[in-house]
Amino acid sequence: MKEKILVVDDEEGIRLLYKEELVDEGYDVSLASSGEEALERLEEEVFNLVLLDIKMTGMDGIEVLRRIKEKWKGLPVVLCTAYHHYKQDFGTWASDAYVVKSSDLSELKNTVKDVLSRSKEG
Repeated sequence: MKEKILVVDDEEGIRLLYKEELVDEGYDVSLASSGEEALERLEEEVFNLVLLDIKMTGMDGIEVLRRIKEKWKGLPVVLCTAYHHYKQDFGTWASDAYVVKSSDLSELKNTVKDVLSRSKEG
């Protein structure tokens, strides 16, 4: 059975790019355009991993991360952002990994693979 990933980003181009690349890697990918939509999707479906943008309109990724970790403790979350300085933000430390957005998606794909394999072990 394919592992299910929820991609949460308020930029449509990023969502579609991530979906295309991750589907090519063999994952089942769903999309959410906001933190609120992501939380609704998590209530409806079971996911193996969430890729979460930090800087979004409305509820930001750090708040979404906090809510996910409160309700779905074992669900791995990978934060994706264009901003390096968020890595120093205490609120991001609850994530399972942190990836800086890049045109080269190999780091993102490797991180997803690594986090999913660790979550199966533990």
